[in-house]
Amino acid sequence: MKRAIITVLVVAAVLTGIIYILNKNKAKNQAVTEAAAVTNETVAVRIDTARVQAVDLSYVANGTLTPKQEVTVSAEASGRVVKVLVDEGSYVGAGQTLAVVEGDKLNVNVANAQAVYDDAAANVQRFESAYATGGVTKQQLDQVKLQFETAKNNLRSAKLTAGDVTIKTSVSGIVNARQIEPGAYVSPGTAAFEIVNVSTLKLRVNVDEKNVASLKVGQSVDVSVSVYPDKDIKGRITFIAPKSDGSLNFPVEIEIANPGNALRAGMYGTANFGGKSAADVLVVPRTAFVGSVSDNKVFLAKDGKAVAAEVVGGRTFGNYVEILSGLEAGDQVIISGQINVFDQTPITIIK
Repeated sequence: MKRAIITVLVVAAVLTGIIYILNKNKAKNQAVTEAAAVTNETVAVRIDTARVQAVDLSYVANGTLTPKQEVTVSAEASGRVVKVLVDEGSYVGAGQTLAVVEGDKLNVNVANAQAVYDDAAANVQRFESAYATGGVTKQQLDQVKLQFETAKNNLRSAKLTAGDVTIKTSVSGIVNARQIEPGAYVSPGTAAFEIVNVSTLKLRVNVDEKNVASLKVGQSVDVSVSVYPDKDIKGRITFIAPKSDGSLNFPVEIEIANPGNALRAGMYGTANFGGKSAADVLVVPRTAFVGSVSDNKVFLAKDGKAVAAEVVGGRTFGNYVEILSGLEAGDQVIISGQINVFDQTPITIIK
């Protein structure tokens, strides 16, 4: 009995100690929480000032030079190649013969068609004379005339086919690739030559939505090429896409005269829009924008609070963005910590 009483007293003492410790920890945690709440009444942020500064208005875009014309010349008739008249690198003019395909079989076809035509023409004359004397009917004469028209069309077709024994180019330019050799057999559609016209080149670049509005077709553009850093090259805008791609960029095509063929297709080129002009522009750091620049939302620091503001962003100049409306010079914008604030949130400015 005495042992049971002692056991009860020990258990009671242990429970009392546990309760005391829990209460003590609770009080301590509550004190820490209250201190943290006092400390976190404001959000720490960094700020910068909206300012007017001189910026370079030029805008550069990169691309690759391509030929104004690039044509693959193909065979138009079947046969064996007899002669190849040009080599890679040769300059050719529109209509020039590049290769000759064996045409004996085709010439035989023309001769056969000519014989049938001559016979049909003679029949027409005989039947017309016979019809005049009543020797044949009108129906018989019409049938012979129909045969004559068919023979005439067949002869024309045979001559056109025979004319295709030569492979000709429809454009002027330089032979960039020769894909046939004497003795090779070609069929209609067989690629034979690649002709490129580099007397004029094209530079296709992408311009963002902030800068494309200032461009016009016919506008002169300064172009630089990495392999000729000191060469002054002028281009002319010939095309501005009416629709942007998925990145809100607009393809722009620039035509460049290439006298002497000094420039080559495939070279890396840079278009400089706007020349070397400069202007005073109201700007803020890019980091002032909440989300992307296109969201047009920033927070101002006013009277110890974060104040939401809607702005209209313009062009981008390195790490700074032009402000078209919504801010004035001297306004303090939050550039760090704005992810943790809302409109009218108390803030603490840190350096």
